[in-house]
Amino acid sequence: MTDSNDVTKSRHIFLKAALVLTTAVALTGSGVAVASDERPKPDKSATPIVNDALQREVAKHVMEAGPPGYIARIDNGKQIYTLAQGVADKTTGRPITVHDQFEAGSNTKTFTAVLALQQVDRGKLKLDAPVEKYLPGVVPNGENITVRMLLNHSSGLFSYTSDPDFFINMEKDPQHVHTDAELLAVAFKHEPYFAPGKGWQYSNTNYTLLGMILQKQTGKSMATLVEERITRPLGLRHTYFAEPKATGTGPGYAHGYAINYASGTPQYTDVSDWPLSWAGAAGAMISTTTDLSRFFSAVLQGKLFSQAQLKEMKTTVPLPEGSHIKGGYGLGLFRTDTPGGTVWGHGGDTNGHHSTAVATEDGRRTAVTNSTGEPNHLTENPGAKRYYQATVFGADTVNIYQMLDKPVPSEVLENLRGITPAAAE
Repeated sequence: MTDSNDVTKSRHIFLKAALVLTTAVALTGSGVAVASDERPKPDKSATPIVNDALQREVAKHVMEAGPPGYIARIDNGKQIYTLAQGVADKTTGRPITVHDQFEAGSNTKTFTAVLALQQVDRGKLKLDAPVEKYLPGVVPNGENITVRMLLNHSSGLFSYTSDPDFFINMEKDPQHVHTDAELLAVAFKHEPYFAPGKGWQYSNTNYTLLGMILQKQTGKSMATLVEERITRPLGLRHTYFAEPKATGTGPGYAHGYAINYASGTPQYTDVSDWPLSWAGAAGAMISTTTDLSRFFSAVLQGKLFSQAQLKEMKTTVPLPEGSHIKGGYGLGLFRTDTPGGTVWGHGGDTNGHHSTAVATEDGRRTAVTNSTGEPNHLTENPGAKRYYQATVFGADTVNIYQMLDKPVPSEVLENLRGITPAAAE
């Protein structure tokens, strides 16, 4: 028997960890992380591997938190499991499929980091050179901020999406196409979080600057670079950089919804036709579960750049103390150490989607999910937002265990099942 106080305490810890992670990676995701051969002691009460009933329960919990659709693809090294629940389009009622394209959000950062490391291999970019060398006069204190600091979020530059008016202004004019200059103007109105190299803070501004460097050096757009250097070589036929909008929004596309919980009953705004220019090199990729699986597998196997650059990518800086998350951030890649093992990857949150893509260190196992709803950035019901965040993080935790071919501990399931709007208050 489990004491009810202990269960309540564990749920609160679980919720707190979920909130810390989500706060740390706004627009982003719950990246994950390294392979451990040490298996935990068998838990007789644990759930079997890639259990269909459990996966359907996970989808149920996620959708109860608001998203109209949920898809998952888990490759545990023995089998590929897929699941699709709900609808891709609330207007037509079309069922979602695991093959649907969706906004991949900050999984884009890994694509941008790959392009930067390819430039390093070509001798065009140096990780420890100052940003001032590549974008003279653009970045305040740019002579003391290196390319590496942009890639691993240790620059201290303020993230433009954290400006209190940023999403308020977006809702006033959702079709506005942002320029890089506009985004930087918002960011540079604010003081840095810390001196360059003296901390870690997730910032979309870092990747806007990386995109600018790449385009200046090559004379090509981000969309062209992604196609020529990543999607075409890997055969990713359903992945592209939105410039500025997703173009394939007909059948086979999962619409994304901003969810407003203010009235108690979720209200949905279809944001699928909103430009992704505000996310740009930090978050404008469109992809599928299969393509993201292939991409992250290729990244971890060093198929897109040299082994020297893979080593650089996996050189991490620690996440802030008190985050309750063991792991670190490399060059466009999260490393998260979980009780079940360590995995590498990223995640992404846009105005209408939450996605997570993770892989083992050897790239041979992957787990990719997408939820087609995201709390409205201006929601007036913080408890509902915490409920959503804790639920999707709980689902991600279950999927990591299943990807690692390890039973899901009963405590993890108790926590997921215990998340309710009231518990999140």
